[in-house]
Amino acid sequence: MDYPARTPEQLGKILKGFRKNAGMTQQEAGSLVGLLQKSVSLLETKPENVPIRQLFKMLSALGLEIAIRPKQNNATTN
Repeated sequence: MDYPARTPEQLGKILKGFRKNAGMTQQEAGSLVGLLQKSVSLLETKPENVPIRQLFKMLSALGLEIAIRPKQNNATTN
C-alpha cells in the first residue's frame, strides 16, 4: 500500500505511524541507524528541518523506501 506524502507534515505523520506500528520508541528506531532520539523526534514533527541523509536513515530503520511517481489525478472524467 502506498502512503502519499505531499507535505512535510504528512511525511512526519507517516514516519511516526510506521514507527509506532513497529512497536518502537524514538530511541529504539534511532539506535538502529545511529540517530539520536531528538533527531527522530524532529523527523516526525518538522521533517523539513532535517538533512535528507537522516531521512534515509530513518526510512532504513523502518524498512521503508521512497518511490517517486507522477501525481495521480483525483478528478474523474466521463
